[in-house]
Amino acid sequence: MGKVKSKLIDWKNRLKKGHMLSIIVVLFSIIVILAILIYKKQTEYRQASENSYNMAFYEVVDYVQNVEVFLAKSLITNSPESSAESLTNVWREANLAQAYLAQLPISSNELENTNKFLNQVSEYSYSLYRKNLNDEELSDEDLKNLKDLHEYSVELENTLNQLSADINGGRISWGELTDKGTIAFAQQVSNISQDSFSNLEQNFHEYSGLIYDGAFSEHITRAEKVGLTGENIDEQAAQDKAKELFDSNNIKEVTSYGKSEGDITSFDFGITFNDNSTATVSISEKGGHVIYMNKNRDVSAEILSQEEADKKAKEYLEQHGFKNMKETYYLKESGIVTINYAYVQDDVIMYPDLIKVKVALDDGEILGIETSGYLNSHTKRDIKEPKVTVEEAKKSLNKDLTIESEELTIIPTEWKTEVLCWEFEGNVEGLDFIVYVNAETGEEEDILIITNTPNGTLTH
Repeated sequence: MGKVKSKLIDWKNRLKKGHMLSIIVVLFSIIVILAILIYKKQTEYRQASENSYNMAFYEVVDYVQNVEVFLAKSLITNSPESSAESLTNVWREANLAQAYLAQLPISSNELENTNKFLNQVSEYSYSLYRKNLNDEELSDEDLKNLKDLHEYSVELENTLNQLSADINGGRISWGELTDKGTIAFAQQVSNISQDSFSNLEQNFHEYSGLIYDGAFSEHITRAEKVGLTGENIDEQAAQDKAKELFDSNNIKEVTSYGKSEGDITSFDFGITFNDNSTATVSISEKGGHVIYMNKNRDVSAEILSQEEADKKAKEYLEQHGFKNMKETYYLKESGIVTINYAYVQDDVIMYPDLIKVKVALDDGEILGIETSGYLNSHTKRDIKEPKVTVEEAKKSLNKDLTIESEELTIIPTEWKTEVLCWEFEGNVEGLDFIVYVNAETGEEEDILIITNTPNGTLTH
């Protein structure tokens, strides 16, 4: 009897131990699950924070670039109206840069110099804007201060680019900037030095990406498409037009994507070639004009020069009915050069009539064409004799400008009109620029800053 009782007690003890062990296992499992959930939430939170910081940072980069561009324009202009416009833009962009800078996870001590600069450039540009409103000329001291601010803005822009490259390359994280802001950010931004960042990976102005439309491209859309001539065509005729853009012997298959009701009504097609590369093509319903063509293939090497690529593009344009086109700006990326062309009538450049052509630098194949500007605007103009001679127009320019070329042009305006202008290209204080002076009134119409990069010529 005693033995049975002893076994029962032993069994109960084991049961209790087993029960306790089960409870411990369950509790441990709960703790592990909670830890995993907490870690996951923390990871999601960090990722959301990183995304938010990235967005704010790239806004800062963008607005600082705008500050630099508008400061440069304020140094070039000799017109009180244009000066006032540039200075108000500086004031606005600097304020916006400050607002996004405040969203970054770095204490104000580390941002002190950057904030100080943005605040100074904002307040000073606004005070000079007030001078312009009162018809006061900017003094030599004012211009010197603007020059100093511009030089500082270039340094800040370059430094932010280096910080951007470090973040994108994983060499520094927002967590490090938060934890070690005094060291990391102070070295990267507050103590700005050109020598410290001589290994800058890429020029800031190339952040605009692969698709660069050139000067005046934002004003190419019109309600009446004056370059869209001819009668309406059907889908089969449009497909035949699409195939004419390529070597017919190389086409394997054509797929119709139907009609698209965009800015210009078109028939859209996908084309597969014998090597299985593909292309997309849009042909206008009215007149059967090519609106867009883009072929996708890898470019194996850069063999052709810029001049040779330009020759190939012009030959292609001539073959497809686009005559008298002059190259303006270009951008090179991944073995492909994108060249912008403007129509020329009676030696006058028509900047509204734009066409963009992509050329492969390995064999000169045309990989893309985009004609929206041309189809919107191309027509024969009645070009009147300028009321203002080129010499008279020069008198309105800043006396410090060195003029390297001059041409008569027609440029579009933001109000969808066109203006006959003298175009002056040159240099001042190391800045390349283009100034447009109205050939009817002698007033300054626009200023573009030119950036010559290893990959092409850009304007701002």
